[in-house]
Amino acid sequence: MALMYGKEKDGEQDTAATMDPGFISFYNGLPKKSPETGTVRLFFREEFYVCYGPDAHYVATNVFHTNSVIKNLGIGTRSLPSVILRPNMATMMLRDALTTKQLKVEIWVPEPGQSKKSTKFRLDKEASPGNLQAVEELLFSSTDLTTNPIVMAIKVANAPSSTGDKAKSKTVGIAFADSNARELGVADFVDNELFSNTESLIIQLSVKEAIVQTGTSSGKTDRDVELNTLKSVLDRCGVVITERKPSEFMSKNVAEDVIRILSPASLPPSASTSTDPAKLIPHLDLPTAPGALNALITYLQLLSDMSNHEAYTLRSHDLTQYMKLDASALRALNLTEAPGNSGTVTRNTTLLGLLNKCKTAQGTRLLGTWLKQPLVNLHEIRKRQNLVEIFVEATNARRTLQDEYLKYMPDLRRLSKRFQRGLATLEDVVRVYQVILKLPDMVVALENVDSTKGQELIEEVFLKSLREHTESLAKYGEMVEETIDLDQLDNHNIVIKPEYDNELKKISEKLTEVRDGLDQEHRKVGRDLDLELDKKLHLENNATYGYCFRVTKNDAKAIKNKKYTEITTLKTGVFFTTFDLKELAEEYVTYTAQYSRTQSSVVKQVVQIAATYTPVLDLLDTVIAPLDVIISFAHVSVNAPEPYVKPTVVERGSGNLILRDARHPCLEVQDDISFIPNDIEMIRDKSEFQIITGPNMGGKSTYIRQTGVIALMAQIGCFVPCSEARLPIFDSVLCRVGAGDSQLKGISTFMAEMLETATILRSATKDSLIIIDELGRGTSTYDGFGLAWAISEHIASQIHAFCLFATHFHELTALDQQIPHVKNLHVVAHVTQTGTTNQERDITLLYKVEPGVSDQSFGIHVAELANFPESVVKLARRKAEELEDFGGENSSTQDAASEAITEEGIKIVEELLRTWASHSSTDDDVDMDGEVSTETQLDELRQCVELFKPQLEQNPWIQSLLGSL
Repeated sequence: MALMYGKEKDGEQDTAATMDPGFISFYNGLPKKSPETGTVRLFFREEFYVCYGPDAHYVATNVFHTNSVIKNLGIGTRSLPSVILRPNMATMMLRDALTTKQLKVEIWVPEPGQSKKSTKFRLDKEASPGNLQAVEELLFSSTDLTTNPIVMAIKVANAPSSTGDKAKSKTVGIAFADSNARELGVADFVDNELFSNTESLIIQLSVKEAIVQTGTSSGKTDRDVELNTLKSVLDRCGVVITERKPSEFMSKNVAEDVIRILSPASLPPSASTSTDPAKLIPHLDLPTAPGALNALITYLQLLSDMSNHEAYTLRSHDLTQYMKLDASALRALNLTEAPGNSGTVTRNTTLLGLLNKCKTAQGTRLLGTWLKQPLVNLHEIRKRQNLVEIFVEATNARRTLQDEYLKYMPDLRRLSKRFQRGLATLEDVVRVYQVILKLPDMVVALENVDSTKGQELIEEVFLKSLREHTESLAKYGEMVEETIDLDQLDNHNIVIKPEYDNELKKISEKLTEVRDGLDQEHRKVGRDLDLELDKKLHLENNATYGYCFRVTKNDAKAIKNKKYTEITTLKTGVFFTTFDLKELAEEYVTYTAQYSRTQSSVVKQVVQIAATYTPVLDLLDTVIAPLDVIISFAHVSVNAPEPYVKPTVVERGSGNLILRDARHPCLEVQDDISFIPNDIEMIRDKSEFQIITGPNMGGKSTYIRQTGVIALMAQIGCFVPCSEARLPIFDSVLCRVGAGDSQLKGISTFMAEMLETATILRSATKDSLIIIDELGRGTSTYDGFGLAWAISEHIASQIHAFCLFATHFHELTALDQQIPHVKNLHVVAHVTQTGTTNQERDITLLYKVEPGVSDQSFGIHVAELANFPESVVKLARRKAEELEDFGGENSSTQDAASEAITEEGIKIVEELLRTWASHSSTDDDVDMDGEVSTETQLDELRQCVELFKPQLEQNPWIQSLLGSL
């Protein structure tokens, strides 16, 4: 059926098929689900999909961008909105709903025996952002998955406490699954009431969906408060929440289920003979995680799909293996998502987009994982850095590997999974064969890398494994060469060799006879019509008419008055046939069908043999992916506007952070930007806490964020955008930057920033890097400053972490008088006075950071840059000066100083006035009435002012008073 823009060409005959009141009653009886509640529901009707109710409005808005595609089924209040989708459009919509919109999906099909006019349907497929198994082949068969869909289950229990206070710490058991990699994982750890460690784990694993226990309807118990806190953390991380009954989180039968799912290779050899094999799996001895694992297996229905049996591996995840990141750090550092892009990875505006010069899907997935799992092991960091250095220097090898080998590597993990699930085709077999052909030359290219100090490392990390896998796959290559007709690949025709099977050979010989007959008939008709073959007279295998002849319309007169049967006339020419050609064409179709049927059983055997190589393909994938990422790092490092340098990384807690000419990697590549680099120097016990002040738009936020980005890049093993870099290993990067409102969730800007700051205070250590930007702006000036001061003092004096604190509370800079390792910095602005008042000035932002304090914010100037109306700017200046006179900007920390300055100023003015009053005038200065003239008095005042000028200029209070006048 042909559809245009969501509508049928032949009117409403198909939508009319669903107007039966029986279907409307059936639909209204289904559980209420809608995109607003997180689920999209589609109904499949033979040739197309239909959405109803709220889903119809969702599709109209998000797919067609118009409500004109909506048709109402039924009449009056019982009418039901509907929208029709072609299959390709439905696929695109569902893919976007799962990956970008983070919605769940349901696909319903007619009950058995019912037709397109069905009134009853059954649920056929369900999928969610973390569980794509049911729709993977339907939605992603032609699309590479560049992220791993991770789903996790969370079980929370009270941690034992010697003090009896169970509210402060919790034991959290985590189970997670990567269905793409066929991997299960568990983690068990103690967490605080803010679930800071859980948040870090979610970021490390890139979790898309979380399964949690349902709470009570009242929502007032301790368990419900705990659940609500956990949900807020999940929501902050953009994780879809699925609730399940507490009974599913019991670990009673989990051991037997796990044994059935795990591959024999991942189990101890004695597991098959042990009376209790579960005891041989240490992961099941964890206190809380097995319950979560049971809930996860149940939710994913792993046991119901036979292809999952003996296919998974199980591992433990240790939080301390990687740098901890919170959700705010993910946003602040623009790791994988640009601001305002709704989860879209944008080239050069995110670190993932910038560093992703990978040529393979598996490389892109691994890069995303590495970005969220920066290493804390110094040996592993240096190993990656050395590998990057090798390919930075080996330019030719890098380009060869990228353009001639990695570029043509398919997603081996996806191919392996297709073989395991019995969905692979002969084309998949050939794709693996083409990889095998590339491997020997790829090995040679790596062997020829010109690096005297790096060849041993390349041998250890890549070459040894590649040689082993090449050898293991040699038999696979021989099998393909024996069974598949490789000569036909050039014609994009993948078939089994006729010689491989006697029956195939017989049919092939008949097909050859038919082809010879077709050529003979072609020559015969060419002689009869006196037309040159393949130039004037074409023999074609038409998709509609089979084998037939074609001539141009100009040459069509040659077939007139001849015994030829004309078939049709099109723009391309006139199609005709002969009696012999028609017979040969029918024979060709018959024998081709026979060949296809006969070879299908052989194809099945070939695919089954190929499927036995999936463990080798999985291992090969683990070599190709990191090679792709390392080369991508080298590519970016060399091709940056200013080449990156290899950073010196030292053990945690033992070093200082020194970055020379540091740049923000994403900003420096933007169009029309000439980035101004800055030195960043944080010395332990001298300048580990830095307060940065200065004008709006002056570069404070860029300065502090680029520090976090560079630290993270160093710990994933990449080179960094500096001329010189030395960093310690950080156990976490924690950020409080630009929290936004979440009114729909009942969270204000201020509440959001307080929650993020609380997480920092509870989870930061002396080995953390803390980045705070404009804390306290969401409340009153005095409350905001008080909180900013208290938080800064706590971090600087109690935690002793490296911290960059950008603020407009200039009074905060007084903290350096109390704590010796607090240092003040400011972004430089050149100020030129353009008027008589303090506010009338021209400002040039220099984007340089220097020691010292900036005592002005220049907010009104920024408003001018934003093209505020002139009247608004003037009013702002007047009000700012009034507040300055009133002392509205002064804080309690400066009251004593302000009073002293004021008293001193008053004394200076009083002394000036007394001097003026006591000034003796001569008789020449007195007029006829005995009064001293005004001009004389003004001259005397000018003389007094000149006399007191040095004192007047040094007193801020007097200067402020004069300025207001």
